[in-house]
Amino acid sequence: MRRRLIRPNWHVFQFALTFVIASWIAFAGRQCAAQSPNDQHPVGQSSRAIRDDAIAALPMSRLTPSAKARINAIVERPTLYRHLPTQSIDCDPELFLFIVRQPEVMVGIWEEMGLTQVQTERLDAYRLRARDGSGTTCTIDLIYGDRSTHVYVADGFYDGKLVANQLNGKGVFVLRTRSHVQADGSTLFDGTLDCFLQLENLGADLIARTLGPLIGKTADNNFAETAKFINQIGLTARENPAGLMDLASRLPQVEAATKQSFVEVIEGADQRNQARIESRNVTRAAEHTTTDSQTR
Repeated sequence: MRRRLIRPNWHVFQFALTFVIASWIAFAGRQCAAQSPNDQHPVGQSSRAIRDDAIAALPMSRLTPSAKARINAIVERPTLYRHLPTQSIDCDPELFLFIVRQPEVMVGIWEEMGLTQVQTERLDAYRLRARDGSGTTCTIDLIYGDRSTHVYVADGFYDGKLVANQLNGKGVFVLRTRSHVQADGSTLFDGTLDCFLQLENLGADLIARTLGPLIGKTADNNFAETAKFINQIGLTARENPAGLMDLASRLPQVEAATKQSFVEVIEGADQRNQARIESRNVTRAAEHTTTDSQTR
Protein backbone atom coordinates (compact mmCIF):
# COMPACT_ATOMS: atom_id res chain seq x y z
CA MET A 1 0.00 0.00 0.00
CA ARG A 2 1.44 3.36 -1.05
CA ARG A 3 1.73 6.00 1.60
CA ARG A 4 0.01 9.28 0.82
CA LEU A 5 2.30 12.29 0.79
CA ILE A 6 1.21 15.31 2.80
CA ARG A 7 0.98 18.24 0.42
CA PRO A 8 1.86 21.73 1.70
CA ASN A 9 -1.31 23.56 2.66
CA TRP A 10 -0.47 27.23 2.29
CA HIS A 11 -3.69 28.23 4.06
CA VAL A 12 -2.11 26.80 7.23
CA PHE A 13 0.71 29.32 6.84
CA GLN A 14 -1.88 32.06 6.27
CA PHE A 15 -3.78 31.07 9.39
CA ALA A 16 -0.70 30.81 11.59
CA LEU A 17 0.68 34.11 10.37
CA THR A 18 -2.64 35.93 10.61
CA PHE A 19 -3.22 34.48 14.06
CA VAL A 20 0.13 35.73 15.30
CA ILE A 21 -0.40 39.13 13.73
CA ALA A 22 -4.06 39.42 14.59
CA SER A 23 -3.68 38.22 18.12
CA TRP A 24 -1.35 40.88 19.35
CA ILE A 25 -0.93 43.80 17.50
CA ALA A 26 1.41 42.82 15.68
CA PHE A 27 -1.85 41.84 17.28
CA ALA A 28 -4.24 43.64 15.42
CA GLY A 29 -3.33 42.25 12.09
CA ARG A 30 -0.98 44.78 10.60
CA GLN A 31 -1.13 43.24 7.18
CA CYS A 32 -0.90 46.83 6.06
CA ALA A 33 2.77 47.10 7.00
CA ALA A 34 4.07 47.59 3.49
CA GLN A 35 7.81 47.28 3.85
CA SER A 36 10.67 48.35 1.67
CA PRO A 37 13.05 45.63 0.50
CA ASN A 38 15.76 47.63 2.26
CA ASP A 39 13.99 47.57 5.64
CA GLN A 40 16.17 45.79 8.17
CA HIS A 41 14.83 44.86 11.58
CA PRO A 42 16.48 43.00 14.47
CA VAL A 43 15.83 39.27 14.37
CA GLY A 44 13.71 37.45 16.97
CA GLN A 45 14.76 34.25 18.69
CA SER A 46 13.11 30.90 19.33
CA SER A 47 15.58 28.90 21.41
CA ARG A 48 14.39 26.60 24.18
CA ALA A 49 16.45 28.53 26.75
CA ILE A 50 14.82 31.85 25.85
CA ARG A 51 11.40 30.20 25.86
CA ASP A 52 12.04 28.74 29.32
CA ASP A 53 13.13 32.15 30.59
CA ALA A 54 9.95 33.70 29.18
CA ILE A 55 7.80 31.09 30.92
CA ALA A 56 9.68 31.53 34.21
CA ALA A 57 9.09 35.30 34.05
CA LEU A 58 5.30 34.95 33.77
CA PRO A 59 3.52 36.54 36.78
CA MET A 60 1.86 33.24 37.75
CA SER A 61 1.64 34.11 41.44
CA ARG A 62 -0.70 36.97 40.56
CA LEU A 63 -3.05 34.93 38.38
CA THR A 64 -6.18 32.96 39.19
CA PRO A 65 -6.02 29.15 38.98
CA SER A 66 -8.12 29.14 35.79
CA ALA A 67 -5.87 31.74 34.15
CA LYS A 68 -2.78 29.73 35.09
CA ALA A 69 -4.31 26.59 33.58
CA ARG A 70 -5.15 28.36 30.30
CA ILE A 71 -1.66 29.77 29.99
CA ASN A 72 0.20 26.59 30.97
CA ALA A 73 -1.77 24.49 28.49
CA ILE A 74 -0.35 26.68 25.70
CA VAL A 75 3.15 27.72 26.80
CA GLU A 76 4.19 24.20 27.82
CA ARG A 77 3.33 22.72 24.41
CA PRO A 78 3.51 25.46 21.76
CA THR A 79 3.56 24.71 18.06
CA LEU A 80 5.60 27.87 17.54
CA TYR A 81 7.44 30.17 19.93
CA ARG A 82 9.04 33.50 19.06
CA HIS A 83 10.72 36.13 21.21
CA LEU A 84 10.31 39.24 19.09
CA PRO A 85 13.23 41.70 19.13
CA THR A 86 13.28 44.76 21.36
CA GLN A 87 11.65 47.87 19.94
CA SER A 88 11.96 51.43 21.31
CA ILE A 89 8.96 53.73 21.45
CA ASP A 90 8.97 57.42 22.41
CA CYS A 91 5.51 58.05 23.81
CA ASP A 92 3.69 59.60 26.75
CA PRO A 93 3.31 56.87 29.42
CA GLU A 94 -0.47 57.18 29.80
CA LEU A 95 -0.98 57.31 26.04
CA PHE A 96 1.22 54.24 25.56
CA LEU A 97 -0.67 52.33 28.25
CA PHE A 98 -4.01 53.26 26.72
CA ILE A 99 -3.01 51.99 23.26
CA VAL A 100 -1.65 48.73 24.70
CA ARG A 101 -4.89 48.08 26.57
CA GLN A 102 -7.28 49.39 23.89
CA PRO A 103 -5.64 48.20 20.65
CA GLU A 104 -8.85 48.78 18.73
CA VAL A 105 -7.99 52.50 18.58
CA MET A 106 -4.89 51.67 16.55
CA VAL A 107 -6.88 49.39 14.25
CA GLY A 108 -9.43 52.19 13.89
CA ILE A 109 -6.67 54.59 12.83
CA TRP A 110 -5.43 52.08 10.26
CA GLU A 111 -8.94 51.67 8.90
CA GLU A 112 -9.42 55.45 8.74
CA MET A 113 -6.19 55.58 6.71
CA GLY A 114 -7.40 52.77 4.44
CA LEU A 115 -4.61 50.43 5.53
CA THR A 116 -6.43 47.41 6.96
CA GLN A 117 -9.52 45.26 6.63
CA VAL A 118 -9.29 43.96 10.20
CA GLN A 119 -12.47 44.53 12.21
CA THR A 120 -12.54 44.57 15.99
CA GLU A 121 -15.34 44.29 18.50
CA ARG A 122 -14.99 45.11 22.19
CA LEU A 123 -16.68 42.30 24.14
CA ASP A 124 -16.00 43.62 27.63
CA ALA A 125 -13.36 45.60 29.50
CA TYR A 126 -10.70 42.94 28.93
CA ARG A 127 -11.78 41.02 25.81
CA LEU A 128 -11.62 41.94 22.16
CA ARG A 129 -12.67 40.03 19.03
CA ALA A 130 -10.79 40.57 15.77
CA ARG A 131 -11.62 39.39 12.24
CA ASP A 132 -9.25 39.73 9.30
CA GLY A 133 -11.93 39.50 6.59
CA SER A 134 -10.38 36.37 5.06
CA GLY A 135 -11.68 33.73 7.43
CA THR A 136 -9.58 34.21 10.56
CA THR A 137 -11.31 35.19 13.80
CA CYS A 138 -9.69 35.47 17.20
CA THR A 139 -10.71 36.58 20.67
CA ILE A 140 -8.00 38.32 22.70
CA ASP A 141 -8.25 38.29 26.49
CA LEU A 142 -6.09 40.61 28.60
CA ILE A 143 -5.40 38.23 31.48
CA TYR A 144 -2.94 40.41 33.38
CA GLY A 145 -1.60 43.93 33.10
CA ASP A 146 0.63 46.27 35.05
CA ARG A 147 2.98 49.07 34.05
CA SER A 148 5.65 46.73 32.70
CA THR A 149 3.92 43.44 31.81
CA HIS A 150 0.78 42.56 29.86
CA VAL A 151 -0.33 38.97 29.28
CA TYR A 152 -2.87 38.21 26.55
CA VAL A 153 -4.49 34.86 25.79
CA ALA A 154 -6.07 34.40 22.37
CA ASP A 155 -8.37 31.75 20.92
CA GLY A 156 -8.89 31.72 17.18
CA PHE A 157 -9.91 29.78 14.14
CA TYR A 158 -9.75 29.84 10.36
CA ASP A 159 -12.82 28.70 8.42
CA GLY A 160 -12.21 30.35 5.07
CA LYS A 161 -12.79 28.88 1.65
CA LEU A 162 -9.32 27.31 1.50
CA VAL A 163 -10.11 24.60 4.06
CA ALA A 164 -12.70 21.87 4.32
CA ASN A 165 -12.55 21.80 8.10
CA GLN A 166 -12.08 24.62 10.56
CA LEU A 167 -8.54 25.16 11.85
CA ASN A 168 -8.31 26.06 15.54
CA GLY A 169 -5.49 27.72 17.42
CA LYS A 170 -4.58 29.34 20.72
CA GLY A 171 -1.90 31.79 21.72
CA VAL A 172 -0.25 33.48 24.69
CA PHE A 173 1.36 36.86 24.05
CA VAL A 174 3.48 38.55 26.72
CA LEU A 175 4.40 42.20 26.24
CA ARG A 176 7.19 43.40 28.52
CA THR A 177 8.30 47.01 28.64
CA ARG A 178 10.89 49.07 30.45
CA SER A 179 10.78 52.83 30.50
CA HIS A 180 13.23 55.59 31.21
CA VAL A 181 13.05 59.35 31.14
CA GLN A 182 15.14 61.05 28.47
CA ALA A 183 17.12 64.26 28.79
CA ASP A 184 14.23 66.35 27.48
CA GLY A 185 11.82 64.83 29.99
CA SER A 186 10.00 62.56 27.52
CA THR A 187 9.65 58.82 28.15
CA LEU A 188 11.21 56.07 26.04
CA PHE A 189 9.84 52.53 26.22
CA ASP A 190 11.82 49.42 25.30
CA GLY A 191 9.42 46.58 24.59
CA THR A 192 9.61 42.89 23.71
CA LEU A 193 6.88 40.42 22.82
CA ASP A 194 6.93 36.69 23.55
CA CYS A 195 4.55 34.73 21.30
CA PHE A 196 3.42 31.17 22.03
CA LEU A 197 1.21 29.73 19.28
CA GLN A 198 -0.55 26.36 19.50
CA LEU A 199 -2.38 24.82 16.52
CA GLU A 200 -4.77 21.97 17.26
CA ASN A 201 -4.82 20.32 13.82
CA LEU A 202 -1.97 17.79 13.41
CA GLY A 203 -1.34 18.59 9.75
CA ALA A 204 -1.43 22.31 10.45
CA ASP A 205 0.96 21.78 13.35
CA LEU A 206 3.53 20.03 11.15
CA ILE A 207 3.34 22.57 8.35
CA ALA A 208 3.49 25.54 10.73
CA ARG A 209 6.64 24.11 12.29
CA THR A 210 8.17 23.74 8.82
CA LEU A 211 7.29 27.33 7.95
CA GLY A 212 8.18 28.62 11.41
CA PRO A 213 11.22 30.70 10.33
CA LEU A 214 9.18 32.51 7.69
CA ILE A 215 6.30 33.12 10.09
CA GLY A 216 8.75 34.32 12.75
CA LYS A 217 10.51 36.75 10.42
CA THR A 218 7.21 38.26 9.33
CA ALA A 219 6.09 38.59 12.95
CA ASP A 220 9.39 40.38 13.72
CA ASN A 221 8.77 42.88 10.93
CA ASN A 222 5.15 43.49 11.92
CA PHE A 223 6.10 44.10 15.55
CA ALA A 224 8.77 46.59 14.43
CA GLU A 225 6.32 48.39 12.13
CA THR A 226 3.68 48.51 14.85
CA ALA A 227 6.20 49.98 17.29
CA LYS A 228 7.05 52.65 14.71
CA PHE A 229 3.38 53.45 14.37
CA ILE A 230 2.86 53.87 18.11
CA ASN A 231 5.97 56.05 18.16
CA GLN A 232 4.36 58.18 15.44
CA ILE A 233 1.18 58.50 17.51
CA GLY A 234 3.32 59.70 20.43
CA LEU A 235 5.03 62.25 18.20
CA THR A 236 1.71 63.49 16.81
CA ALA A 237 0.34 63.86 20.34
CA ARG A 238 3.19 66.31 21.02
CA GLU A 239 3.24 68.18 17.71
CA ASN A 240 -0.42 68.17 16.67
CA PRO A 241 -2.61 67.15 19.63
CA ALA A 242 -5.69 68.92 18.22
CA GLY A 243 -5.46 66.93 15.00
CA LEU A 244 -5.00 63.66 16.87
CA MET A 245 -7.97 64.42 19.14
CA ASP A 246 -10.08 65.15 16.07
CA LEU A 247 -9.05 61.80 14.58
CA ALA A 248 -9.74 60.02 17.88
CA SER A 249 -13.27 61.42 18.02
CA ARG A 250 -14.26 59.87 14.69
CA LEU A 251 -12.51 56.50 14.67
CA PRO A 252 -14.50 53.66 13.12
CA GLN A 253 -15.17 50.41 15.03
CA VAL A 254 -14.40 52.09 18.38
CA GLU A 255 -17.05 52.56 21.08
CA ALA A 256 -18.06 56.12 21.92
CA ALA A 257 -16.81 55.85 25.51
CA THR A 258 -13.42 54.61 24.31
CA LYS A 259 -13.16 57.45 21.79
CA GLN A 260 -13.86 59.95 24.56
CA SER A 261 -11.29 58.34 26.83
CA PHE A 262 -8.76 58.41 23.99
CA VAL A 263 -9.38 62.14 23.49
CA GLU A 264 -8.91 62.75 27.22
CA VAL A 265 -5.67 60.75 27.29
CA ILE A 266 -4.31 62.76 24.34
CA GLU A 267 -5.31 66.00 26.09
CA GLY A 268 -3.54 64.87 29.25
CA ALA A 269 -0.43 63.94 27.26
CA ASP A 270 -0.44 67.42 25.70
CA GLN A 271 -0.74 69.07 29.11
CA ARG A 272 2.22 67.07 30.43
CA ASN A 273 4.24 67.94 27.34
CA GLN A 274 3.47 71.66 27.72
CA ALA A 275 4.46 71.49 31.38
CA ARG A 276 7.81 69.90 30.40
CA ILE A 277 8.42 72.60 27.81
CA GLU A 278 7.62 75.36 30.30
CA SER A 279 9.84 73.79 32.97
CA ARG A 280 12.67 73.44 30.47
CA ASN A 281 12.31 77.07 29.38
CA VAL A 282 12.35 78.25 33.00
CA THR A 283 15.48 76.21 33.68
CA ARG A 284 17.21 77.60 30.60
CA ALA A 285 16.26 81.14 31.54
CA ALA A 286 17.64 80.62 35.03
CA GLU A 287 20.89 79.20 33.65
CA HIS A 288 21.19 82.13 31.25
CA THR A 289 20.64 84.60 34.08
CA THR A 290 23.28 82.87 36.21
CA THR A 291 25.77 82.92 33.33
CA ASP A 292 25.17 86.62 32.72
CA SER A 293 25.70 87.50 36.40
CA GLN A 294 28.96 85.53 36.50
CA THR A 295 30.36 87.39 33.48
CA ARG A 296 29.75 90.83 34.89
